[in-house]
Amino acid sequence: MRSVRLRELNVGCLGGGTGLPSLIGGLKHNPWVHVHAVVTMFDSGGSSGQLRDQLGVLPPGDILKCVLALAQNEDEARRILLSRLPGLENGRLSGHTSGNLLLSMMAQYGGDFLAAVDSLRALLDCHGRVWPVSVEHASVCAEYGDGSTTTGEVAVDQGQSQGRQIKRIWLEPEVGIHPSVADAIRGFDAVIVGPGSFYTSLMPILLVRGVAEALRAVKGPILLVTNILTEGRGMHGFTAADAVTQVGEAVGRPVDVVLVNSGLPSDDALDQYASEHKELLAVGDVPVGCEVITGQFWQGPIARHARRRLSYAAWSVLADRLLVA
Repeated sequence: MRSVRLRELNVGCLGGGTGLPSLIGGLKHNPWVHVHAVVTMFDSGGSSGQLRDQLGVLPPGDILKCVLALAQNEDEARRILLSRLPGLENGRLSGHTSGNLLLSMMAQYGGDFLAAVDSLRALLDCHGRVWPVSVEHASVCAEYGDGSTTTGEVAVDQGQSQGRQIKRIWLEPEVGIHPSVADAIRGFDAVIVGPGSFYTSLMPILLVRGVAEALRAVKGPILLVTNILTEGRGMHGFTAADAVTQVGEAVGRPVDVVLVNSGLPSDDALDQYASEHKELLAVGDVPVGCEVITGQFWQGPIARHARRRLSYAAWSVLADRLLVA
């Protein structure tokens, strides 16, 4: 007889950018899931990159997006903490979001970035935890197929969008996982990687020293949520199978399940992305042993996963693999 024992699950979600908030913002409503966001810390663009350069702080942007996604009153928190400051007298801090400045100042004056994140999380009554994968400074570096190299998340993305295919990616300098984050990962019942920019949000997390070892200690499944589109001319022909293979190699254990979008938007939306050399991500020849789940995750004109659809799909996989006896 098939039986199901409902229990609460600790689920680790790895990524950054706008993709990870979409996932955790949906999962936070599931009473059977304790959400843990493990966030990339190597952003070099926009307000985050400027604060890193001006104040010497860790880039707060991706962390802030995840904290806001888990907030009890997300809409109000976003309205206040994503507002940008008007021009100030000396101009150094103008244009930054109030949330990025708040988190940076809390970390700078408290001397502990993890404590600052937890304080902001408590202030916003978040449903879940947010962990920076590392509290050490580093930059994403890439080598392209033509042998050229570049440093910094923004530069890596630009090279790829201009048609250079990434051959190798690394962090400089090499940094280690925070011990508290390593302990948290080892306690996860399952892990979800993505969605997010593959080479600048997802892979850098897996390259932090100690992350792969912690992930290999997770007894439950590893799920990969692939992006809806490729990310410019340098990723022409890239498939979900390529993502599965590269993530598995970085972690040192296979990906168990991959979730791939099969939904189509309007022709106008597709034409717009085609003009940017972005194409629908094909499934490809996924390695044997990895379950492929497809669904219509793209809704609306922007290529972004629908929160509720993605969270329900992830929960169905977790329930099938962890709750059925």
